[in-house]
Amino acid sequence: MLEGFDDCMNDFEQELTAQPHDAFARDMLSNPANASAFFQSHLPKDIVAAADWSTLTLQPASFVRQNLQQSHTDLLYRVNVAERDMLLYLLFEHQTSVDPLMPLRLLNYVVEVLRQHAETDGLPLPPVLPFVLHQGPDRWTVSTQFRDLFDLPKDLEGLLCPYLPDFHHALLDLTLFDPDKDEHHPLLQVILQLMKAARQKQLIEFFEWLGRSEMEVTLLMQPDLFRRCLLYAVHIDINLDVESISRSLSASPTLQHEAMSLAQKLRQEGRADGLAHGEWAGKIQMLEKFLGVDATASDVLASLEIAALEARYVELEQQYNLRFKK
Repeated sequence: MLEGFDDCMNDFEQELTAQPHDAFARDMLSNPANASAFFQSHLPKDIVAAADWSTLTLQPASFVRQNLQQSHTDLLYRVNVAERDMLLYLLFEHQTSVDPLMPLRLLNYVVEVLRQHAETDGLPLPPVLPFVLHQGPDRWTVSTQFRDLFDLPKDLEGLLCPYLPDFHHALLDLTLFDPDKDEHHPLLQVILQLMKAARQKQLIEFFEWLGRSEMEVTLLMQPDLFRRCLLYAVHIDINLDVESISRSLSASPTLQHEAMSLAQKLRQEGRADGLAHGEWAGKIQMLEKFLGVDATASDVLASLEIAALEARYVELEQQYNLRFKK
């Protein structure tokens, strides 16, 4: 059942090593069918009803200029709404803390999208609906309204507000959302449940849930999906391996067999140690980025033994905990 495995997984594994949360989210929702289901589940009902979801198309990555690419993953979709184009800007937020300036960041992105549209297609401009998918780890506690970034005196609000941009962004905060109960699309239920479990460090519990949830048919309709979920999980938790995941799937012999097939494939190719090494390197670079220190070059990390990588990671983790943990 693993025919064509190398071709579809090698690039995905490389992306997981550097930014596992971003890579998984982008991989799942750059699929128009998955994105269509996501938007229809989480946009306002009136917008969902007005859109022709058969027209949903992913826009080229080059549409948003490279200087706007930061520590997040974003996708831009075009869809027909009431016989007019609308752009859906989907941003995956994976910062270690909630960003109160998110409306300002989004305004910058939206303006750039509209500028490029004006340069290539002219007027009229399409509405751009920004949507933030927040994976955590903290609750989203700041306003989604751009105007709330200002502290206007009450007696001047009426005078100044007409001159201020007035928009808010849509938001799905996974820290407050229970995919098992609140998501009705089976495929999205799996994707969002895994993203939530990854931030909560409850991956074994996720796979136990998966084995009990009768999702076999949904997952096996897209065989690569389950394998990508497995690879995402082992890149997130360096203490997790495919064999332990397989044991947690005892309630689903079919999925358990799939997991063991993947584990065997990795062992045969000698990639199990490589995954562990790449995971350490990716986590070290991520912590260095969070701490604002110069990232160690990938080739330097590749030359180190696992023990040296572990020691470097522990050192950075201690710095991170001292700075950010309460």
